Amino acid sequence: MEAFQSWVSEHKLTNIGAVWASAIGASLAYNSRGNSPLKPSLRLIHARMHSQALTLAVLSSAAAYHYYEKSTSNQEKVTNA
Repeated sequence: MEAFQSWVSEHKLTNIGAVWASAIGASLAYNSRGNSPLKPSLRLIHARMHSQALTLAVLSSAAAYHYYEKSTSNQEKVTNA
């Protein structure tokens, strides 16, 4: 688990981009199945909106994780000094 956390902390923007791309693909796949009354342009707009919402959630989580990581490292410096 620690190796995964270190990889995520080193590649934050890559992870966010991958989440965004997978969210667009998943939303397009979900809206394309069946007989949807939406035009393809509206499907694309909806997919973009869904992926933006998910990306904002991931960015907020990344910011919270960064803040947590920074605060714990500062506490370790204080206790070690």
